[in-house]
Amino acid sequence: MQRQTIRGIISAVLGSILRMSRTKVNYWAEFCLDIPLGVVLTVGALGHHDILGTKALLTFLLGLFIFSYLEYAVHRWLFHGSIQIIEQGHRAHHENPKGYDALPFFLPSLVILGLTGVFILLMPASYAFLLSGAMAFSYVIYGLGHFFIHHTRFRQPLARRWAAHHLIHHYHPETNFGVTTPLWDIILGTQNVMLNQKKI
Repeated sequence: MQRQTIRGIISAVLGSILRMSRTKVNYWAEFCLDIPLGVVLTVGALGHHDILGTKALLTFLLGLFIFSYLEYAVHRWLFHGSIQIIEQGHRAHHENPKGYDALPFFLPSLVILGLTGVFILLMPASYAFLLSGAMAFSYVIYGLGHFFIHHTRFRQPLARRWAAHHLIHHYHPETNFGVTTPLWDIILGTQNVMLNQKKI
C-alpha cells in the first residue's frame, strides 16, 4: 500500500512537471534563471583575480566548446534515445516546432550547478566557475537561437544556412543534431547538407 502511495505521488509530480514544461511561462523562465546564473558564475570566477586575460578567454572558449558537444550529445542520444519520457517530450517539439515544449525551467540550471561541482573537483574554483558560466551563457544562446530558428524567416544568406541546418533535422530526424553549430554533425558524420530552400 505504501509503495502504491509513493508511486502515485511520484507519478503526480512528474505529470505536473510535464504539463508545466509545455507552457510559455516555463519556456521563458529558463532564461530568468540561466542568465543570472551565468553572470554570478562569471563574476565569481573573475573575482578570484587568478584567471584574467588570456587564461580567462581560453577558459570561456573551452566552456563554449564543451557546451556545443553536450548540446549535440543530449539531442542525439537523449532526446532521440530510448528514455520514453525524454523522447516523448522532444517528439512533441517535432510535432509542433513553434510550440513551447521544453525542459522544465529549473533543470538546465541544476545541471550546470552539478557540472560546476564536478569541475571544482578537477580544477581551481575560478576556472570551474568561468567554465560553467560560459556553459550557462551557451545554453541561453542555444535557447534563443532555437526559438528564432522556428519563429523567424531569415533573409541574410549565412543566417538562412544556419537555420536550415536545424530545420532539416525536422524532416530528417536522424541527422543535424547540432542547433548552434554543425561542428559535431560534421565530425561525427550526422550532417545532412541537402538544403531545400523551398521547405525552409
